[in-house]
Amino acid sequence: MRSTLFFSAATGLSRVLGLLREVTAASLYGVSGAMSAFTIAFQVPNLVRALFADSALQGAFVPVFTELLERGERQRAFRVASTLFVLIIVVLGTVTLLFIAFARPLMALFTPGFADDPALADLTVGLARLMFPIVLLLALTGLVVGILNAFDHFAVPALAPVAWNAVIIAALLGLTPLLSHDQRIYAYAIGVLAGTVVQFLLPLPWLRGRGARLGIAFDVRDPYVWRVLKLMLPVTVALGLINLSLLINSLFGTLVSEQVPAAIDKAFRIYQLPQGLFSISIATILFPTLARLAARGQRAELRSWLGEGVRQVLLLLIPSAVLMAVLAEPITRVVYQRGSFGADATDLVSTALVWWSLSLPAQGVSLLFSRTFFSLQRPWLTTGLSLANLAVNAIVAALLYRPLGIAGIVLGTVAGTIAMCVWQGAVLRRELGGIEGAKTLSAALRMLVAGGLLAAVSWLVWRQLDAALGRSLWGQVVAVGSGCGAGAVAYLATCRLLGVSELARVARALRAR
Repeated sequence: MRSTLFFSAATGLSRVLGLLREVTAASLYGVSGAMSAFTIAFQVPNLVRALFADSALQGAFVPVFTELLERGERQRAFRVASTLFVLIIVVLGTVTLLFIAFARPLMALFTPGFADDPALADLTVGLARLMFPIVLLLALTGLVVGILNAFDHFAVPALAPVAWNAVIIAALLGLTPLLSHDQRIYAYAIGVLAGTVVQFLLPLPWLRGRGARLGIAFDVRDPYVWRVLKLMLPVTVALGLINLSLLINSLFGTLVSEQVPAAIDKAFRIYQLPQGLFSISIATILFPTLARLAARGQRAELRSWLGEGVRQVLLLLIPSAVLMAVLAEPITRVVYQRGSFGADATDLVSTALVWWSLSLPAQGVSLLFSRTFFSLQRPWLTTGLSLANLAVNAIVAALLYRPLGIAGIVLGTVAGTIAMCVWQGAVLRRELGGIEGAKTLSAALRMLVAGGLLAAVSWLVWRQLDAALGRSLWGQVVAVGSGCGAGAVAYLATCRLLGVSELARVARALRAR
């Protein structure tokens, strides 16, 4: 829990800077066609990253590396890591060069709505070519971070994204005024590439003192190298399908208007803030522990840790989802509405944010379920569910994007996420002989009751202060912050009154810290 709290604090700082990055970008570019071009140009390499780089690699690598450490084979563990390091450079370096060469026809597949605007299509291609090398850099970063996490070292990996966001903000502020109007968005892409270089270099010194070192090796005959690669395949498919859903949203968005892809992405950035603060932190900290318990065959302990993790995620994400839905418009206004980001953009983004909020708890639990499958080295069990998730997403979005616009597109992702979470839970219940479902359901119902009071209190407080203080920036900050704060107090008090035990555990951990 102490590790989770530190990781959450570090990730929180990164998310705050990330939000500042988005605020800066929104002020400069709004939800313009150029911002939509950047969004899609970033999502394509981000999809390839999910297929081959940090998350997929860590999901396959950490359990195998941890197993070798548990057996006392540290030198062999690092030899496996070194071989993978070389393979990443060779394979993803080649993929990067091929993408740069064939970027134009590939990007056309994801931007059907830009076919009538050659300038916007060219901008998307240029941005994608500039940012695609981040795939190679993030894959190498994922391997380094996986090694550190296996040794229960989370501090520097948690702080590296802080540097990433800081570099991008500096590029936005420093480079944008130097570029011509139609090229200003390139400042964002340059910042992303430079920040990724810094994020890769930062954790490297902390590999020292681990009893072995990461070097140059090419022992492809080692069966553990092949085990990682075999485990990566289903992990790659599963995580790739999940990230492909964001591209599906952008694809349908281009068919609604050129502003919609950027608006969906801006809402998604707010949606990611509680995800990064809470669910990603809990899942990252628990992952090595789950992997060790799975390697030892301690299923009862694994069930206990998983159940506790799920309830902690729900305790934190249910109130986050409620606040996000009830105060979607004022939150969007405070975060983004300035400069090139006007009232129409606020309406568009807040609509998406309301619908995104419905899937927030399910997404957090699904992330932890996925890490459990990876810990068991049984990722194929969740891969088929990821495919079903993508199918649900695409079908619902295709049916609803014309009548409902941006809301219909986001609803596709919401439906797929909830279905994925339920299916994963059912499969894990069978695999582990239970997942403490009754205990979790009881706790979740009490949290939902507390969430209802949270909704009422936060909205009433915000409404009164909004009317009294007006729409100045600081007036809005006070109104929204007070609404969130009052609602949080009501939520915590109600959880305590209803006997939500997870709240007491968090409080004890905070006092111990």
